[in-house]
Amino acid sequence: MEHNRAELASLYLRYNRCCNEHRFTTLAEFVHENVEVNGEARGLAGYIAGLTSVTDAFPDHRWDLRHLLVDGCWLSARFVDTGTHTGPFLGVAGTGRSVTINEFATYRISDGRIAEVWGTADNVALLEQLTAAA
Repeated sequence: MEHNRAELASLYLRYNRCCNEHRFTTLAEFVHENVEVNGEARGLAGYIAGLTSVTDAFPDHRWDLRHLLVDGCWLSARFVDTGTHTGPFLGVAGTGRSVTINEFATYRISDGRIAEVWGTADNVALLEQLTAAA
């Protein structure tokens, strides 16, 4: 099936805006009910739970999209993530510190929604920022 690059990019930009507005209850418009994340069946509810865990710990969290590549049904994105750490995350209690990390993700689109995600965030840099001596 041929995919229109402009349409997929537009879909992704709308998805990214929805995430940055923390409107996770509306993600079914963009994410397949049976989404897989890093090779594991997560399902939409699990996907939303993962994003919610980030914004619970970083209420002002943003995924600032820097690059987006479209190849057939695949999209690859590079972000700079920012937020203020106010709640527990990766075993670290809220610190009040502002953080900035890089994140990369690749998405497969099927039937107009995200069906598969492969991603990684720089959690080592995140932990260093959260635990560094003041």
